[in-house]
Amino acid sequence: MKFTRLAAGGAALVLGLGLAACGGDPTAPSSSGGDAIVVGSAGFGESEILAEIYAQALEAKGIDATTKLDIGAREAYIGAIKDGTIDLFPEYTGNLLTFLDKNATATTSEDVTTALAGALPSSLTILTPAAAEDKDSLNVTAAFAATNAVSSIGDLAKLKDLSLAANPEFKIRAYGLSGLAKVYGVKNIDFTSISDYGGPATLKALTSGRVDVADIYSTTASITQNKLVTLEDPKHLIPAQNVVPLIRKDAKTDKVAEVLDAVSAKLTTEGLLALNTTFAGKDKPSAADVAKGWLKANGLA
Repeated sequence: MKFTRLAAGGAALVLGLGLAACGGDPTAPSSSGGDAIVVGSAGFGESEILAEIYAQALEAKGIDATTKLDIGAREAYIGAIKDGTIDLFPEYTGNLLTFLDKNATATTSEDVTTALAGALPSSLTILTPAAAEDKDSLNVTAAFAATNAVSSIGDLAKLKDLSLAANPEFKIRAYGLSGLAKVYGVKNIDFTSISDYGGPATLKALTSGRVDVADIYSTTASITQNKLVTLEDPKHLIPAQNVVPLIRKDAKTDKVAEVLDAVSAKLTTEGLLALNTTFAGKDKPSAADVAKGWLKANGLA
């Protein structure tokens, strides 16, 4: 699931990847007719949940909305929203910015949002970002945090021997090994490359004690399920990845913006983590049911 999310930022996948999951071409023009807003999603659970939240919130306020889920990589769904196949998409500010501007250097939420607004194609715009973020995060076990008195990334600098597991790209990315040394003074790291993007193998390396720190996406259910401690990043080493509605300008109205802004106002990182944990639960609820529960709990449906 996490690989799909990363792949959306850089791999040019063919549109047909989502066909089996959707029972048809997810990028084909909508047959709903009228002025219905079509909400798309990428091919992982969190994106599907957010798309359902947007669509159901709009429907609750009398705005006709449908969904086209599991479209695929970012190249695919950006093309779909540009050509009008879909009108609205739950995006992440930092990844979308670097997709549009390979030389972007902004890291804070405010700076990333400002830069993103200026980098968008003329036909697209963003609404108010949520506080919720889904991004790389450095995690330790509760026992390790207590034993070593660490709660933020900077605290790792006081440890002489430190091992860390992350995606192979972490070794060369600005917020990876070089960033840890430059921004926080965390050096001499024994790096373990695991190509599952914060998945089961990375988790096992951390919980078994093979490594001290693991890079896991901040809203992954395993963080809650294993009571991991996510280290704070007060110097904004890792770029912001706020959830934000990306919408065609010709689909945006004051009412649509009002509804989606109300959703964004309620979305937090902790809440997104809870949604993913519910989605990954034993009952295996659908993305639509998870979204429905969240909207009801937050008074939006």
